[in-house]
Amino acid sequence: MNAEDGFVSGVPAGVRTAVPDQLDGTRLVLVRHGESQCSLQGVVGGPRGCTGLSAGGIRQVEALRDRLVASGELRQCTALYSSILPRAAQTAAIMAAGVGGGRLQTVEDCRLCELHPGDADGLTWSEFSAEFGEPDWDKDPDRPIAPGGESWSGFVRRAADGLAELARCHAGEHVVVACHGGVIEAAMLALLPAAPGRRRLRLHTANASITEWELSRFGWRPLRYNDTAHLRGT
Repeated sequence: MNAEDGFVSGVPAGVRTAVPDQLDGTRLVLVRHGESQCSLQGVVGGPRGCTGLSAGGIRQVEALRDRLVASGELRQCTALYSSILPRAAQTAAIMAAGVGGGRLQTVEDCRLCELHPGDADGLTWSEFSAEFGEPDWDKDPDRPIAPGGESWSGFVRRAADGLAELARCHAGEHVVVACHGGVIEAAMLALLPAAPGRRRLRLHTANASITEWELSRFGWRPLRYNDTAHLRGT
Protein backbone atom coordinates (compact mmCIF):
# COMPACT_ATOMS: atom_id res chain seq x y z
CA MET A 1 0.00 0.00 0.00
CA ASN A 2 1.18 3.56 -0.49
CA ALA A 3 0.96 6.75 1.52
CA GLU A 4 -2.26 7.79 -0.22
CA ASP A 5 -3.92 4.64 1.12
CA GLY A 6 -3.10 5.68 4.67
CA PHE A 7 -0.94 2.60 5.33
CA VAL A 8 2.45 4.18 5.93
CA SER A 9 5.15 2.08 7.56
CA GLY A 10 8.13 4.34 6.93
CA VAL A 11 9.32 7.19 9.15
CA PRO A 12 10.37 10.47 7.47
CA ALA A 13 14.09 11.25 7.51
CA GLY A 14 15.14 13.24 10.53
CA VAL A 15 12.13 12.22 12.65
CA ARG A 16 12.84 10.44 15.91
CA THR A 17 11.88 6.78 15.92
CA ALA A 18 10.92 6.44 19.59
CA VAL A 19 7.14 6.06 19.64
CA PRO A 20 5.22 7.88 22.40
CA ASP A 21 3.32 5.76 24.90
CA GLN A 22 0.02 7.63 24.65
CA LEU A 23 -2.55 6.42 22.15
CA ASP A 24 -3.55 9.57 20.31
CA GLY A 25 -4.10 8.41 16.74
CA THR A 26 -6.63 6.42 14.75
CA ARG A 27 -7.19 2.97 16.19
CA LEU A 28 -8.65 -0.07 14.41
CA VAL A 29 -9.71 -2.90 16.70
CA LEU A 30 -10.25 -6.06 14.65
CA VAL A 31 -12.28 -8.82 16.32
CA ARG A 32 -12.45 -12.19 14.66
CA HIS A 33 -15.91 -13.73 14.82
CA GLY A 34 -16.63 -16.58 17.22
CA GLU A 35 -16.62 -20.21 16.17
CA SER A 36 -19.02 -20.67 13.26
CA GLN A 37 -21.52 -23.33 12.23
CA CYS A 38 -19.96 -23.61 8.78
CA SER A 39 -16.54 -24.28 10.29
CA LEU A 40 -17.92 -27.11 12.44
CA GLN A 41 -19.82 -28.53 9.47
CA GLY A 42 -16.89 -28.26 7.05
CA VAL A 43 -18.84 -25.98 4.70
CA VAL A 44 -17.51 -23.12 2.58
CA GLY A 45 -18.96 -20.13 4.39
CA GLY A 46 -19.92 -17.45 1.89
CA PRO A 47 -23.30 -15.70 1.92
CA ARG A 48 -25.11 -19.00 1.26
CA GLY A 49 -22.94 -21.30 3.36
CA CYS A 50 -22.65 -19.15 6.47
CA THR A 51 -25.38 -19.84 9.03
CA GLY A 52 -23.96 -17.85 11.92
CA LEU A 53 -22.19 -18.79 15.12
CA SER A 54 -22.15 -22.18 16.79
CA ALA A 55 -23.28 -22.52 20.40
CA GLY A 56 -19.62 -22.48 21.40
CA GLY A 57 -19.03 -19.39 19.26
CA ILE A 58 -21.86 -17.58 21.01
CA ARG A 59 -20.29 -18.38 24.38
CA GLN A 60 -16.93 -17.10 23.15
CA VAL A 61 -18.34 -13.75 22.07
CA GLU A 62 -20.44 -13.45 25.23
CA ALA A 63 -17.21 -13.88 27.21
CA LEU A 64 -15.66 -11.11 25.12
CA ARG A 65 -18.69 -8.87 25.71
CA ASP A 66 -18.55 -9.45 29.46
CA ARG A 67 -14.85 -8.56 29.49
CA LEU A 68 -15.44 -5.37 27.52
CA VAL A 69 -18.32 -4.26 29.74
CA ALA A 70 -16.29 -4.91 32.90
CA SER A 71 -13.05 -3.35 31.68
CA GLY A 72 -14.44 -0.46 29.64
CA GLU A 73 -11.44 -0.81 27.33
CA LEU A 74 -13.51 -0.07 24.22
CA ARG A 75 -15.88 2.44 25.79
CA GLN A 76 -14.29 5.31 23.84
CA CYS A 77 -14.90 3.70 20.44
CA THR A 78 -17.01 5.77 18.09
CA ALA A 79 -17.97 3.28 15.36
CA LEU A 80 -18.78 -0.42 15.09
CA TYR A 81 -18.54 -2.27 11.78
CA SER A 82 -18.95 -5.85 10.64
CA SER A 83 -18.84 -7.84 7.46
CA ILE A 84 -22.18 -8.82 5.98
CA LEU A 85 -21.64 -12.53 6.74
CA PRO A 86 -23.90 -13.80 9.56
CA ARG A 87 -21.05 -15.05 11.76
CA ALA A 88 -19.47 -11.58 11.85
CA ALA A 89 -22.75 -9.64 12.10
CA GLN A 90 -23.85 -11.87 15.00
CA THR A 91 -20.49 -11.32 16.70
CA ALA A 92 -20.94 -7.55 16.43
CA ALA A 93 -24.49 -7.74 17.79
CA ILE A 94 -23.45 -9.76 20.85
CA MET A 95 -20.40 -7.67 21.77
CA ALA A 96 -22.08 -4.31 21.04
CA ALA A 97 -22.94 -3.77 24.71
CA GLY A 98 -19.23 -3.51 25.45
CA VAL A 99 -18.35 -1.14 22.58
CA GLY A 100 -18.84 2.64 22.72
CA GLY A 101 -20.93 2.41 25.86
CA GLY A 102 -23.45 0.17 24.09
CA ARG A 103 -24.81 3.07 22.05
CA LEU A 104 -23.43 2.24 18.62
CA GLN A 105 -25.35 0.81 15.67
CA THR A 106 -23.47 -1.77 13.63
CA VAL A 107 -22.66 -0.80 10.04
CA GLU A 108 -22.27 -3.81 7.72
CA ASP A 109 -19.69 -3.55 4.94
CA CYS A 110 -19.02 -6.23 2.33
CA ARG A 111 -15.39 -5.10 1.98
CA LEU A 112 -14.81 -6.61 5.43
CA CYS A 113 -15.96 -10.10 4.37
CA GLU A 114 -13.82 -13.18 4.15
CA LEU A 115 -12.63 -14.17 0.66
CA HIS A 116 -15.62 -14.38 -1.70
CA PRO A 117 -15.94 -18.08 -2.67
CA GLY A 118 -18.12 -17.69 -5.78
CA ASP A 119 -19.50 -21.03 -7.02
CA ALA A 120 -17.83 -22.84 -4.10
CA ASP A 121 -20.18 -21.17 -1.61
CA GLY A 122 -22.15 -23.70 0.43
CA LEU A 123 -20.20 -26.74 -0.74
CA THR A 124 -18.46 -28.98 1.74
CA TRP A 125 -14.70 -28.62 1.57
CA SER A 126 -14.41 -32.15 0.15
CA GLU A 127 -16.93 -31.25 -2.59
CA PHE A 128 -14.98 -28.06 -3.26
CA SER A 129 -11.70 -29.96 -3.65
CA ALA A 130 -13.28 -32.53 -5.97
CA GLU A 131 -14.92 -29.92 -8.19
CA PHE A 132 -12.37 -27.10 -8.29
CA GLY A 133 -9.11 -28.48 -6.91
CA GLU A 134 -6.93 -26.83 -4.30
CA PRO A 135 -5.50 -23.43 -5.35
CA ASP A 136 -1.77 -23.05 -4.68
CA TRP A 137 -1.77 -19.39 -3.74
CA ASP A 138 1.89 -19.43 -2.78
CA LYS A 139 2.68 -20.04 -6.44
CA ASP A 140 -0.27 -18.34 -8.11
CA PRO A 141 -2.03 -15.86 -5.78
CA ASP A 142 -4.04 -14.47 -8.72
CA ARG A 143 -5.98 -17.69 -9.35
CA PRO A 144 -9.65 -17.40 -8.28
CA ILE A 145 -10.76 -19.93 -5.69
CA ALA A 146 -13.68 -20.91 -7.96
CA PRO A 147 -15.67 -19.38 -10.85
CA GLY A 148 -17.15 -16.10 -9.66
CA GLY A 149 -14.86 -16.06 -6.63
CA GLU A 150 -11.84 -14.03 -5.59
CA SER A 151 -8.16 -14.78 -5.83
CA TRP A 152 -5.97 -14.44 -2.76
CA SER A 153 -4.28 -11.30 -4.10
CA GLY A 154 -7.63 -9.75 -5.04
CA PHE A 155 -9.05 -10.49 -1.62
CA VAL A 156 -6.06 -8.95 0.19
CA ARG A 157 -6.36 -5.77 -1.88
CA ARG A 158 -10.09 -5.51 -1.28
CA ALA A 159 -9.89 -6.10 2.47
CA ALA A 160 -6.87 -3.81 2.97
CA ASP A 161 -8.52 -1.06 0.93
CA GLY A 162 -11.68 -1.41 3.02
CA LEU A 163 -9.74 -0.99 6.26
CA ALA A 164 -7.84 1.96 4.79
CA GLU A 165 -11.13 3.64 3.93
CA LEU A 166 -12.40 3.15 7.49
CA ALA A 167 -9.20 4.76 8.81
CA ARG A 168 -9.68 7.72 6.46
CA CYS A 169 -13.36 8.17 7.35
CA HIS A 170 -12.69 7.92 11.09
CA ALA A 171 -9.38 9.74 11.41
CA GLY A 172 -8.47 10.23 15.05
CA GLU A 173 -11.24 7.89 16.23
CA HIS A 174 -11.33 4.38 17.68
CA VAL A 175 -13.18 1.91 15.45
CA VAL A 176 -14.16 -1.71 16.14
CA VAL A 177 -14.54 -4.17 13.27
CA ALA A 178 -16.09 -7.65 13.60
CA CYS A 179 -14.45 -9.54 10.76
CA HIS A 180 -12.56 -12.67 9.75
CA GLY A 181 -9.19 -14.33 10.05
CA GLY A 182 -8.39 -13.54 6.43
CA VAL A 183 -9.13 -9.84 6.92
CA ILE A 184 -6.79 -9.75 9.90
CA GLU A 185 -4.07 -11.41 7.80
CA ALA A 186 -4.68 -8.88 5.01
CA ALA A 187 -4.13 -6.10 7.55
CA MET A 188 -0.86 -7.70 8.65
CA LEU A 189 0.34 -7.94 5.04
CA ALA A 190 -0.58 -4.31 4.38
CA LEU A 191 0.68 -2.77 7.60
CA LEU A 192 3.70 -4.71 8.84
CA PRO A 193 7.06 -3.36 7.65
CA ALA A 194 8.35 -6.96 7.80
CA ALA A 195 5.75 -8.18 5.32
CA PRO A 196 6.71 -6.53 1.96
CA GLY A 197 6.76 -9.17 -0.76
CA ARG A 198 5.07 -11.79 1.41
CA ARG A 199 1.99 -13.32 -0.17
CA ARG A 200 0.67 -15.19 2.86
CA LEU A 201 1.51 -15.29 6.56
CA ARG A 202 -0.49 -18.41 7.49
CA LEU A 203 -1.67 -16.87 10.75
CA HIS A 204 -3.68 -18.84 13.28
CA THR A 205 -5.97 -16.09 14.49
CA ALA A 206 -8.22 -17.39 17.27
CA ASN A 207 -11.99 -17.09 17.25
CA ALA A 208 -13.30 -14.10 19.24
CA SER A 209 -9.77 -12.69 19.53
CA ILE A 210 -8.79 -9.01 19.49
CA THR A 211 -6.15 -7.51 17.18
CA GLU A 212 -5.49 -3.77 17.42
CA TRP A 213 -3.63 -1.21 15.31
CA GLU A 214 -2.87 2.47 15.84
CA LEU A 215 -2.16 5.03 13.14
CA SER A 216 -0.27 8.16 14.25
CA ARG A 217 2.08 10.57 12.52
CA PHE A 218 4.72 7.84 12.84
CA GLY A 219 2.66 5.42 10.74
CA TRP A 220 0.94 2.19 11.76
CA ARG A 221 1.99 0.11 14.74
CA PRO A 222 0.44 -3.08 16.17
CA LEU A 223 -0.80 -2.76 19.74
CA ARG A 224 -1.92 -6.37 20.23
CA TYR A 225 -2.63 -9.56 18.28
CA ASN A 226 -4.72 -12.63 19.15
CA ASP A 227 -5.77 -11.32 22.58
CA THR A 228 -7.98 -14.08 24.03
CA ALA A 229 -7.64 -13.40 27.76
CA HIS A 230 -11.46 -13.49 28.05
CA LEU A 231 -11.60 -17.09 26.80
CA ARG A 232 -9.59 -18.61 29.64
CA GLY A 233 -11.76 -21.11 31.42
CA THR A 234 -14.54 -21.11 28.80
